[in-house]
Amino acid sequence: MTTLGDIAALAGRRITAMWRSPAKVIGVLMMPISMVLVLGYLFEGSIALPDGFRYVDYLTAGVAVQVGLACVATSALGIADDLRGGLADRFRSLPIRRSAVLFGHTLSELTLVAVGIAATSGIAALLGWRIHASPLSAIAGFALLLLFSYGMLWVGVLIGLCVRGTEAISSTAAMIMVLGSFVSNAFVPLRGLPDWLATVSAWNPVSSVVAACRTLWGNPTVVTGTGFAEQHATLIAVGVLALVLVVTVTTSSRVYRRAVAG
Repeated sequence: MTTLGDIAALAGRRITAMWRSPAKVIGVLMMPISMVLVLGYLFEGSIALPDGFRYVDYLTAGVAVQVGLACVATSALGIADDLRGGLADRFRSLPIRRSAVLFGHTLSELTLVAVGIAATSGIAALLGWRIHASPLSAIAGFALLLLFSYGMLWVGVLIGLCVRGTEAISSTAAMIMVLGSFVSNAFVPLRGLPDWLATVSAWNPVSSVVAACRTLWGNPTVVTGTGFAEQHATLIAVGVLALVLVVTVTTSSRVYRRAVAG
């Protein structure tokens, strides 16, 4: 069996098991839907946007990126459960590549993330969100979201392999989600923040991904500065995500091989 065949088989197994657990699916869907509904109504009219745009046009990219941040926890807990439950030992006895286990895990989780992003977009569209760009540009925006989410899934894998204990994993993933989404431009523009905090938020990779998605979708970006981070959001987003994937995939593979070898 080839490596790609191993990955496809393991991903298919996980997808089947995942969809037989509706609680997990519902949990992934409810968070972004509730965020769009609550924040969409709560901040409507409170933020000045260009004429013709509503707050939901600004909000949607931020909530969609938050779906990717939320998957850090599910990915980390899934890997940790596999190690504690002995599933990794069962895989070790099979003639499959060790890296295929991790790739199968992340690709199966990515399907759930895609459903979450689709649900977010659908609810936002019902509230008035629209894409004001070409189909190719719109697809590029969604592709960037999936790339970001895939990078976060690998961050979760690394956390699950390195952090011991469910509570420690949950608190670490929660910190990443809170700092990533709220110290950024996901929900409000950076204007009005203290200069140091605005600079930190502008260089937050989440801000770059959100701003890039808004640009690709033709949604309002509300650029508040002339710094490199805000003026070149797409470049930074792609570059940082590529770096995250290289580091996390390489490191996670090494840690996993040591974990199942012991």
